[in-house]
Amino acid sequence: MSNKGNMIGLGVMAAASVVLIAASNPLYNAIKDAQLKNAAGGEEVTMASGEAEGYGGTITAQVTLAGDRIIGLELTGAQETPDIGGQAMTDLKNSILENQSLEGVDVVSGATWTSKGVFDAIRMAMGEETGTGENGGDAAAQEEIQAAGITHGLGFYSNGRLGPGSDDQGTGVYSFNEVVAYVLFDNEGRILDLEVDQLEVATPNYDGESMPDFTGFPGQSYNADEDHDAVVDGVWEQTEDEFLAQVESWQTKRERGSSYKLNSGTWEDEMDIFENFFRGMTVAEIEDWYAKACSDANGRPLFGTSEKEEDIAKYEALTEEEKASMDAISGATMSLNDAHGNIIGAIVKAYEYRRPVNAEKIAKIGLGFTNTGRLGPGSDDQGTGVYSFNTQAAGVCYDEEGKIAAIYTDVMEVATPNYDGESMPGLTGFPGQSYNADEDHDAVVDTVLEQTEDTFLAEIEGWQTKRERGSSYKLNSGTWEDEMDIFEDFFTGMTTDEVSGWFASSCSDLNGRPLFGTSDKEEDVAKYEAMSQEQKDAMDAVSGATMSLRDAHGDILGAIEKAWDFAKDTNITAAGAAE
Repeated sequence: MSNKGNMIGLGVMAAASVVLIAASNPLYNAIKDAQLKNAAGGEEVTMASGEAEGYGGTITAQVTLAGDRIIGLELTGAQETPDIGGQAMTDLKNSILENQSLEGVDVVSGATWTSKGVFDAIRMAMGEETGTGENGGDAAAQEEIQAAGITHGLGFYSNGRLGPGSDDQGTGVYSFNEVVAYVLFDNEGRILDLEVDQLEVATPNYDGESMPDFTGFPGQSYNADEDHDAVVDGVWEQTEDEFLAQVESWQTKRERGSSYKLNSGTWEDEMDIFENFFRGMTVAEIEDWYAKACSDANGRPLFGTSEKEEDIAKYEALTEEEKASMDAISGATMSLNDAHGNIIGAIVKAYEYRRPVNAEKIAKIGLGFTNTGRLGPGSDDQGTGVYSFNTQAAGVCYDEEGKIAAIYTDVMEVATPNYDGESMPGLTGFPGQSYNADEDHDAVVDTVLEQTEDTFLAEIEGWQTKRERGSSYKLNSGTWEDEMDIFEDFFTGMTTDEVSGWFASSCSDLNGRPLFGTSDKEEDVAKYEAMSQEQKDAMDAVSGATMSLRDAHGDILGAIEKAWDFAKDTNITAAGAAE
């Protein structure tokens, strides 16, 4: 019998022996030692242990090695789900022992997080670097893509969610979702690369620990489950200070990282799988694939495992080729379009709003978010405050030196319904809450809106970004879109540090606006006079842009800085560009 055969036999015998005899039995130990020695084939036998994070907690690997071959393996992960994670550890152990290596062993479908925990624990035991690929192998270098007519787009898609269910006092749990997709296309509309992220914000009675929450606008209140045990602990009364703090603390699903786990891994893991799958496809091809291969009931990919009649019929209608193509996303089971968020819709919008990219080389792309709350402007004619929250997103391409090759920025600002601006997106609050409303935008309150589930969904569905609002959102020097375009052109060719440095030296510390020597505020006058003549001359390039880049309306600069912090490698060259 070969060494591998001895090793497999040992694995099978060890599994059976757990039931029949205690591991401390001298006879069992003698047999085990003899089989290990035989499996080693004369090589020195060593043992080591390693730990890594699994889906539910720590996974420990006790590894027996003959040289660099794995001939013995014990895995423990008491907090992994028995039916999913526990079974995955058993399947992985058998595969690893059969291969005597991690090479060629794939993650278990539906248990990506557990699988990666197993791989990392084994690699740690073997003294190797962890987290270097889906099955512990080194990640492949980015393959160069040559493309003509490169464009990029930034798409926002917002929707509300009713649920999941209610708290223990019968008060509903709700959330709103903003999905943002930053996508690069070639001249045929094929996706060269993309990054998708999502902000989900729930009522504070939601029992998920890492979920961003929102009590409402100042003066509103909501049930809160502070220790996330599915039991309401109290009623939170929103103040202005707490409103600002809540909004500032919001994190996207990528920023939540390992704290936001799904059955098959983290949200980030699954979204990465979909992004890899969508590269090379057109938006129309993605929509066609989604219509054919995802559930009409919940927007999740169909793998033939659903017991729902509609899903079974739809899966059986797929060709064998279409079914086989689903292997590429076997580790991703989350929905691409449901109440949690419309990812497909955000990608479609990115295509609709695409613009040219004038760059020879794109080495990285990044997508950054910031969130800010705003107190004001002022109050309505009844003395009730006007408030808003803002979500800023910046999608950025970088060259090989980290300089900005192209940038696309947009902002979603959502205000209380007593704001008198006609095109401003509004939110009355969550169902059950109410707020003063100026319905004809004449600075006079007309009514008090009582939020229902239907109006909640309709309000969020109607939200538009500042770019989508177009000519209806005018500033002193033009539209918001016009001014943002000026800043984007100015920042192209600069590194993120250079953008931050320019802002620090050339923008007001009071309101974040560029300094042109026209402000009569003492601090602005002193700062402008401290600028060099070269710095003053450089301001001519942004003379048509007077809006703030960092104030209560939104931290645009912060979104640009975060895009660099979260940038990922890509390798795109404009067709015909000089080498």
